Formats: sequence, C-alpha cells, structure tokens
Amino acid sequence: MGKKKAIVIDEKTPLLFLAGPMFIELLLNTMLNNVDTIMLSHFDEFAVGAVGNANTIMFMMNILFNVIATATSVVVAQYLGAKRHDKMNMIYTLAIVVNLVVGLILSGTFCALNPFIMNFLNVSPEMRPLSMIYIYIVGGGGFLTAVFNVMVQILRCNGHTKIGMWVSFGINIINIIVNYMFLYGPLEYMGLGVAGVAIATVFARFVAVIAVFYFFFKTRTGKISLRYLRPFPKKLLGKMIKIGLPTAGENLTYNLYQTTLLSFVNGMGNDAVNARAYCNTLISFAMIFSNSCAMATQIITGHLVGAGKSEEAYKRVFRTLRTSMPITIAMASINAILCRYTLQFFTDNQNIIALGQMIMLVDIFIEMGRCLNMTFVCSLKAAGAYVFPLLMGIICNWGLGLSTGYAVGVLAGVGVAGIYAGTATDECIRGLIVMYYWYKKKWFGKSVVDKRNVVEIEPPAGEEIKCET
Repeated sequence: MGKKKAIVIDEKTPLLFLAGPMFIELLLNTMLNNVDTIMLSHFDEFAVGAVGNANTIMFMMNILFNVIATATSVVVAQYLGAKRHDKMNMIYTLAIVVNLVVGLILSGTFCALNPFIMNFLNVSPEMRPLSMIYIYIVGGGGFLTAVFNVMVQILRCNGHTKIGMWVSFGINIINIIVNYMFLYGPLEYMGLGVAGVAIATVFARFVAVIAVFYFFFKTRTGKISLRYLRPFPKKLLGKMIKIGLPTAGENLTYNLYQTTLLSFVNGMGNDAVNARAYCNTLISFAMIFSNSCAMATQIITGHLVGAGKSEEAYKRVFRTLRTSMPITIAMASINAILCRYTLQFFTDNQNIIALGQMIMLVDIFIEMGRCLNMTFVCSLKAAGAYVFPLLMGIICNWGLGLSTGYAVGVLAGVGVAGIYAGTATDECIRGLIVMYYWYKKKWFGKSVVDKRNVVEIEPPAGEEIKCET
C-alpha cells in the first residue's frame, strides 16, 4: 500500500476545512453534556439542578486535565509547522502517559473532596445526595476524559478534525440509549436515576477513548511506545508544563470565579439554580460556532508560527473574527428571542422561564465578549504567549466580573440576571484588551520552536518518524 498524502496546514488552509468538522464535533459534545439535563428534566427537577452543580465541578477537573492537552496542541502544531517530524512520537507518548497519570490522581482527589465541594457550593439538601453520586461516578472516571482530550488534540493538529466529529456522534448515540434504558427503559426498575445517567456518561467516554486510539493508529498519525521516553524527556515535559500551567490557571481562575457566582445563585433559591442550568444549556449551543472557529484558527496559527510566518498568522486571526463575530451575535440574538419557547422543553414553571428570558438577553453581550476572548486568546496560546491571558483572566474575572455580578445581582437585587451581567462586563472588557495585545504584535518572537529555545531531544537510535494520513 502506497503512502497517503500528508495534510498540509498553512496560511491558505480554508477556515471551514478545520472549523466545519469541529463545529459539528462541538455541537455533538454539547448535546452529550446537555442530554443528561434534557432527559432528567422530565424525570426529576431536583436532579437537573444537582447535575448542573456537579457539572461545574466536572468542568474544573477537565481544566486541570487540559494542562498537558493544551500544551500538546501548541507543541504539536508548531513542530509540525516547522517540519520537525523527528520529535512527534515522543511528544505523543509523553502527553498521553502524563495525562493518564494526572487523570488517575485527580479522579481520586475530587471523589475524596466531594463532601467539602458540596459545602462550598451551598448545595440544597434536596440536591446534595444526587450531586454527590454524580461526582463519585463521573469524577471517578475522569481519567478517561484526560486521555481523550490529549488524543483529540493530536488528531486535530494533524488535520484529522473529522475523526472527533464521528466519535462524538457515536458516543452521543450510546449515551442517549443508555440514559433511556436507566431512566425510562428496561433498567428503570433499578431506580438508579442520576446514578444511571452518570454510568451512561462514563461508558460513552470509555468507548470514545477506544475509538480515538483506533483512528490514531488507523491514520498512521504516529506511534506510541514507552521506549520513546528513554531517556525521559524532562526538558520537553518542563516546556509543556510551562505552556500548560498558565493556560490551565486561566481556565481554573475562570471556573473558580463562575463557581463563586454559582454560590450566589444557590442562595437565590431552586428556581434560580434551575434557570441557570437550563439557560446554560441553550447558551452552550450559541457559542459553538465562535468556539470552533477559534480552535481552528489556533491550529492554523500554531502551524504558521512554527513555520516562521508570524505576519501571516497576524492577518489570519482578524479574518476569523470577521466571520465569527456576526454569526455569534446572530445566534445569541435568536436564542434570546426564542428562549420563552425553548425553555418550555425543560419546564412549565413560569417563574423559571421569566428568569431565563432576562438571562438570555444579557447573554447577547456575553457572547460578543466571549467571541473576542476565544479568538485572540486561543491564537496567543498557539503563538507561545500564554502568560498574558492568565494575568488578564485573574484581573478581569475577579476585579470586574465578580464585583459587578455581586453588586448588580445581590446588592441591587436584580437576581440571577445580574450575576450574568457581571460575566458580560468581564468578557467584553477582557476581550478588547487581548485583541489590542494581538494588534500590537506583543506576541512576536514567543514561538516554542526557536533556534535559541527549542527543546532538543533525540529520538531512539535509528528511528525516523513520519506523519502521514
């Protein structure tokens, strides 16, 4: 069998070549994350808020998993752009092994801290046991997500974005079927409820991990072997941690800030908690397009910067924004207009629907700022400028978002919509700041692949690594 033509990613790569499949993948992943909410809303309303609280913690765990996964995307994209194929198998093996170990440690830690987490979030007595069982099961299987995140980043950076799309489609089907079996089908007699939904989620993720490994080897993207880690590449691991920690710190800061806001919402009553959970389900669909465009641009930027084409990368990011911003505003506006009807898929509680309508109006401004943030922050990370987004995240999240949310939502008595107003303030101002940083080209010269800074580690003797599709 002859060699297949390698996928080339450069300044001429169409945005939709990468963003199209990633949009569908994110849409399917959003459905997977929210199908639990939709199916539970017809099963037990307390279960919806319970899973919403638990998913906030699961998201925090995923942020920590992404320390190595994010670094992997930056390093892989830049090394491929620089045509340093001799390093790739070692990078792949190191990323997978380290994230698996980290995943196992964090899964155990979050399960052990479960009671403390419930107290911190002020979870109501009705929701507390349901949230805890969900965290024990889904959190206990969190290491699967850790491995999956790394594998998907590797495949994406090699141009295989359609694989994530098809895997997401498959695990969505699996998750829905198993959810139905536990909630309404032949396994309903077991009375597992939320526990059954959690089991379905973990099983779907297990299948997803098996699938991405299969496609990794099927596409001949590379090889994985512990022999690539002898001698252990300490310098490369240090480089990846140096890249990943600020990124994870930025995301962790944001999630802790959102978790603190959630504690304010929990003090506003169960209707406010459920309105937040339902609206976040709708909001997650509104942000998919800008997110997929930002992620696709991150890959292209990484390849261009690795190839020494910083000026082309600079222009490419603004081209992405001209596409993503109008569509993002349109989707958020449609969401706000239709929410009085779409919220009825989840509940017939008119108070929740009224709260939701106020939230969705504020969300239009949140999505405008979030589009700016995702586009420029992803590209800054791909270019090697990973510290500035962390600093801006800390300052704007806590200095603007939290203070504004508390002042408007709690002190002024606006309620849950006021909490979202704080997030809108944070997203918009921070987005303008990171856009200005990109515009002033402060990120020039921060490439990972640089003659002065590149991590030189030799592959095993006689091994020539080729990236093919």
